[in-house]
Amino acid sequence: MSFSLAHLSDLHLPPTQTDVSWRRLNGKQFLAFLSWRRKRHRVHTFQPMAALLADLASYAPDHIALTGDLVNFALPAEFRAVRQWLDQRGAPTDISVIPGNHDLTAQVSWQDGLGQWDAWMRGDAGGARGGAECFPFLRRRGPLALIGLSTAVTTRVFSAAGQLGRPQLDRLGKLLAETSREGLFRVVLIHHPPVMSRGGERKALRDRAAFCAVLKRQGAELVLHGHHHVTSVVGLSGPNGTIPSMGVPAALATTEKPEIAGWHLHRISRTNACWQLTTLVRRYDSASDSFRQAAEWTIDLPLAQ
Repeated sequence: MSFSLAHLSDLHLPPTQTDVSWRRLNGKQFLAFLSWRRKRHRVHTFQPMAALLADLASYAPDHIALTGDLVNFALPAEFRAVRQWLDQRGAPTDISVIPGNHDLTAQVSWQDGLGQWDAWMRGDAGGARGGAECFPFLRRRGPLALIGLSTAVTTRVFSAAGQLGRPQLDRLGKLLAETSREGLFRVVLIHHPPVMSRGGERKALRDRAAFCAVLKRQGAELVLHGHHHVTSVVGLSGPNGTIPSMGVPAALATTEKPEIAGWHLHRISRTNACWQLTTLVRRYDSASDSFRQAAEWTIDLPLAQ
């Protein structure tokens, strides 16, 4: 059986003028708004959107994972706009969403904020709604166990760091053990990368060592993240070998600094001896206004023992 999973991240859906009133912004939101006006409005645009949706449709993935930063300033109008966008993409059961740091730039009520995306962040068993208690969620899809985490925390000005916290890490360990016994291909969705990379501590996952310790003890088959807007592949230590951790560019980026828009298609199949993961790297070409193949690789991963 083969299963295809599309991975997109950092949509930063461009706001309309009516979405943003600078008079209603707090300190950090106001600085984010200035950054948007100065440069970021030229980076994240609707230009690649039609090509992105056409490319996704051509591959018809079995499921789509969105790993955070869907908005820019965490304004209620932005959350509603993303919900409308998600509604147009398909059933909530076919799309899994986790938040990123931009989605919690400021404290917003659950109803006006992340709660707008509740249907796309709800695990198969339902569970508590609101705040950190929502995560991790577990969704079983074909041979996959999709485990969604939240690293989104409200931070001081000029910080884009993330944190999971001990309760979430403890629940993650239990879900990884449970789905390992079921023989599922465990995909962990997280916004901040699990290793230090671009931006240093200011943009890092604060408890990345504790997160990696859970993976080393319980294992996983794949970690998907966003945050740094670049294609990346690193190996994490697991009980049965190396766990690939992969990041993607911002889905609507129109510049090559750091990387132009892209998304990944992961095809997962199982043999008697191993899991086989084939990843297609799709990248936007502004000259043709289309997405093209940039790379492809295949990794054999051991079955959980």
